[in-house]
Amino acid sequence: MTTKNKSYKIAVIPGDGTGPEVTKEATKVLKAASAGGGFNLDFTEFDYGGERYLKTKKVLTDKEVAGLKKFDAILLGAVGHPKVEPGILEKGLLLKIRFDLEQYINLRPVKLYPGVWTPLRDKGPADIDFVVVRENNEGLYVGEGKFINKGKKNEVALQVSRNTRPGVERCIRYAFETTRKRNKRKKLTLCGKTNVLTYAHDLWWRVFNEVAKEYKDIQTDYAHVDATCMWMVKNPEWFDVIVTDNMFGDIITDLGAMIQGGMGIAAGGNINPKGVSMFEPIGGSAPKYTGKNVINPLAAICAGGMMLEHLGEEKASQAIENAVMDVTKNKLKSLAAGKMGFGTREVGDLVVERI
Repeated sequence: MTTKNKSYKIAVIPGDGTGPEVTKEATKVLKAASAGGGFNLDFTEFDYGGERYLKTKKVLTDKEVAGLKKFDAILLGAVGHPKVEPGILEKGLLLKIRFDLEQYINLRPVKLYPGVWTPLRDKGPADIDFVVVRENNEGLYVGEGKFINKGKKNEVALQVSRNTRPGVERCIRYAFETTRKRNKRKKLTLCGKTNVLTYAHDLWWRVFNEVAKEYKDIQTDYAHVDATCMWMVKNPEWFDVIVTDNMFGDIITDLGAMIQGGMGIAAGGNINPKGVSMFEPIGGSAPKYTGKNVINPLAAICAGGMMLEHLGEEKASQAIENAVMDVTKNKLKSLAAGKMGFGTREVGDLVVERI
């Protein structure tokens, strides 16, 4: 139950490109939802991103990351600047926050809203409604590896996928709890590649089956990652919750974004269940649309809705989702930038009106 006049401290990192534009609309909608929900949101904005890096050569310091721990949640706009070499901001900002704040779950709802076009023929909102739980702190993204004979004809590149039992188990347990909380099909699918990755995914398989014994109410399933991709396209209605490792999760969630209508509607959360979590639109900074008032802000708005749900403000979160669904069904011509029939600010206004 929400305590009257409860206040949450939210760190806002607008970031690069169109990030500030979509973040502005998200905070506008969040203010409307909080006003109707009887709680307060105290926003503090930070300039971390490409422009600051170009001026100072600093991405994100340890002290600045520590400062983020004082907040209840983080709302991120976008990471990626055309004048900054790829990888610098992504590793120095996005991955640093994920790792240093132990945001070990990447949570990605894949949900088709009414009125939104999907490339899947004969599929509608009733068919595309599942969640991907991706491990977010381990696997291939730990950055372990080396070159042997770099630059020579016999060069070898090694990249280590590090998976620990505690890391795998906490991710799998979160996925089981998510499946139980959704209370829909109550089916959890492990996505892996046990026939080839016989060390890392043997660990995932064993832990998955051990933990499953504690969740008798949850049906379990397994699919290789390639089969998962095929079924996401052919029969997305088969899925309720998918749990997978960092690399495979990165891949299948982008496929998920496409079948739910594109990057303009896809939102995600980087979750530390006992710490500070970060929520973001998936689509990136889209620098070519910067300042043109044409980018779709709904993904950022949906990320804000996910943040409220995580904070326990479920009624306000649902109010945002209901408003977004009304707008996609009755107002927008398309989710594509410049083709919505409305500008970025106007779409934000439409959502606020319905809240």
